[in-house]
Amino acid sequence: MTIRVIIVDDQAMVRAGFAALLAAQADIDVVGEAPDGSRGVEVARAALPDVVLMDVRMPELDGLAAARRILSPPPGVQRVPKVLMLTTFDVDDYVYEALRAGASGFLLKDAPPADLISAVRVVAAGEALLAPSVTRRLIAEFAAQRPAPRKDGVSLRLGGLTPRETEVLELIARGLSNQEIAGRLVLAEQTVKTHIGRVLSKLGLRDRAQAVIFAYESGLVAPGDR
Repeated sequence: MTIRVIIVDDQAMVRAGFAALLAAQADIDVVGEAPDGSRGVEVARAALPDVVLMDVRMPELDGLAAARRILSPPPGVQRVPKVLMLTTFDVDDYVYEALRAGASGFLLKDAPPADLISAVRVVAAGEALLAPSVTRRLIAEFAAQRPAPRKDGVSLRLGGLTPRETEVLELIARGLSNQEIAGRLVLAEQTVKTHIGRVLSKLGLRDRAQAVIFAYESGLVAPGDR
């Protein structure tokens, strides 16, 4: 099935370059583009894409606000796309909030072309683009600035996890990959994937990105944990 993509970026050359690269792929179709967040929301609702490539910093309406509007559509909108944030810097002030808003991950604008193509496919498949190295940066740059652990239903939901599932969630939040978690717990990698699926299901989380945020907000892990 062809992946429908729109590109939202205030730089025309960036839009053109990304569009040419993605349109050259047999399984990707670029169905629209926009120069700012406000127009991006309009194009997203009209073109019904599977994935929105969204620049973080733009005039009129920044990428974070635009992502929130796209991911929280008005009643009657059946199809909600995945949003992949684009950033110039490896750690951007908006990244944490973008993930909380529902973005499926973020990608550096200077990433190799193959990474962009892969990212679109990964996000379209319903997975989070949050590599372990990205997780570690988020932890280092943002977790220390977060409010104290919440004592409401967020933390109480941890009680529904088994000890093994709790352990897996903790290791995800510390930035370990599935392979590293498997090695640490002496499990098959497929077993780790099964545990992660159950954690997401029980906690009502969409993907790995939300799992990392949940682990910090619930107090399961804290900055500096190893």
